[in-house]
Amino acid sequence: MSEITNSIAFLKKQKWVDLSHNIYGGIPYFQSFRPMQEKTLVTVKNDGFFAKEYQLVTQYGTHIDAPVHFVEDRVSVDQLPIKDFLLPLIVINKEKEVEENPDYSVTVADIKDFEAEHGEIPANSFVAFASGWSKRWDDPEAFYNVDQNGQAHTPGWSLEALKYLHEERDVTAIGHETLDTDSAIDCTKNSGLIGELYWLQQDKFQVEVLNRLTELPAVGGAISIGVPKVKDAPGFNVRAVAIVPEK
Repeated sequence: MSEITNSIAFLKKQKWVDLSHNIYGGIPYFQSFRPMQEKTLVTVKNDGFFAKEYQLVTQYGTHIDAPVHFVEDRVSVDQLPIKDFLLPLIVINKEKEVEENPDYSVTVADIKDFEAEHGEIPANSFVAFASGWSKRWDDPEAFYNVDQNGQAHTPGWSLEALKYLHEERDVTAIGHETLDTDSAIDCTKNSGLIGELYWLQQDKFQVEVLNRLTELPAVGGAISIGVPKVKDAPGFNVRAVAIVPEK
């Protein structure tokens, strides 16, 4: 057998974890948009085959953000290098901290502590922030977590942490479980998503609204991202899968 065949056989023996949520009209979504709509066009009973029409925004459910999402005249989804859809997966788990403080932001100190325990984050990897927030998915109010004053409380990345991952570690992509890169409180304080803007300005991508990250090991895994080739799209719903060592 060829090396590729052997490699596939090896991967099939590992643990595969679906990191994408099912999508439908009732899921949490970015409030500037609207829920997915669907319509049955034909059925097997009446027409001999089954087909449906879906209307959804590009950033819906578990989705990828291309640089052009925030920066004009930059790379769109169909222009991203396809080799970057399979990357080493690094998972920084801060579920306990987020349980205690839903406004938590990953810091440079968090990353350095992680590296002290697990080794230096390799270049050209995918770094995910496991917050446990996806466990709120079936309760949209808990997922949005908006207080009586209208302020949301959700975790995110600090700008300094993102700069470290880019400038010091040359990470290819990041991911998280929430709707935004920045914590909601930082977004309010900074009058915008400055962390997300910074990351996409580097011609790098991210995957948002990931699921089950807290089930994954810190190192030793890989992430595979199924990305539709939609011309000039700023993002799109994806099927993300983690492949991690079978214990």
